[in-house]
Formats: sequence, C-alpha cells, structure tokens
Amino acid sequence: MQRFVCEQNIVHFERLLSETADPTVQQTVRALLASAKRQLALLNSAASGADTSPFEQRRRQQTDADAIRQQFQPEFDSSPHPYMLLDPGPGLAIVDINDAYAAATFISRSEVVGRSLFEIFPDNPDDPLADGVSNLYGSLKTVGETGRAHAMKIQRYDIRDPNGAFVERHWQPINSPIHDTAGHLVYLLHHVEDVTAQVTSKP
Repeated sequence: MQRFVCEQNIVHFERLLSETADPTVQQTVRALLASAKRQLALLNSAASGADTSPFEQRRRQQTDADAIRQQFQPEFDSSPHPYMLLDPGPGLAIVDINDAYAAATFISRSEVVGRSLFEIFPDNPDDPLADGVSNLYGSLKTVGETGRAHAMKIQRYDIRDPNGAFVERHWQPINSPIHDTAGHLVYLLHHVEDVTAQVTSKP
C-alpha cells in the first residue's frame, strides 16, 4: 500500500511540476517529489534490494560468494580507492568497506558491516531536495537488472562527519556487479571518488 501511494505521488508531483510556472509552487513540488522518490527507494531497498533472483537461489549462491570474496579481498583491502561491498538482497546490507572508503566517509568498518546501506547513508534531512538515496538505489537496481556496471553522474550526497553533522560532499560513483561462475549476482561493488573540491571550486 505504501509503495502504491509513493508511486502515485511521484506521478502526480511530476505532472504538477510540468504544469506550473510559479517558482514557489515548483520549489514545494520538487521537495515533495524528492521525498516521495526517497521513500519509494527505501521501501524497495528493504523489500527486494537490487537482486531480482528468487530467495532460494540467492541462498544457494552464498557459498560461491564467500569463495569469490576471498579471491579479491587482498586487492579490495589494499586499494587506495574507496570501495564498499554490498549484498544485493533485501536491505542492501554492507558486506565490507576498505580503509579508503572508511576515511572518505568518516565511518569505521566494525560499525557498519551488516547494516543497511541507507541506514548508514541517509539523505541530509536539512536538504529537502536531496536525491542521493533515490539516485543511488536506482543505479544499484540498474546493475542488478542488467548485470552491467553503471557510472552515475556526479552526485551530491552529504555525509555525517565524526560529530554527526551533515557536511556537503559530491561524488563520482560507479557501481558494478560481481557474479559467480554460473553468472548469478552475488555482490554489488560500489566505488566512489570524492570530487567535492572540483565541484565547489567552479564559479
């Protein structure tokens, strides 16, 4: 029911946005649209994640997933580039992050492994137009459905600093699938580069 309401609201808000020329109304509708898209992404993430395969198939794939992870873990750990490994199933649980990702996002490996992606990285509540959650979920879902890597446009996605306050950040994200030998999706690999300095220095 909640999903249906969100989907209907998105349709209505998009139509309103195309029909009105009043800047105040447009601003209000943009905020409502962003909120509806965020809520839908959170609902879909919790219910199905980014993997379209049946639950039983996902469970059988776990043994292969562990073996595959052992193969790339040393490179993952030592990479100077920020990487996060996600379970593509319901909840999009964080499987692991490397040190570069931890440093870039002010989080620690021990505190986030096993927790939901969007629990750790919610949208900035002080930005009514924030679309990081809905855009990232859309990209991960695309990867899950197509089995191909997806490079997102530069995305503003604010993060919490060590004191819990949201700070402005802009990222260049690339999301990639990791498959087992049978071609089944076992992980999603999320790679980001912090491009905040380049974005904010532009006139």
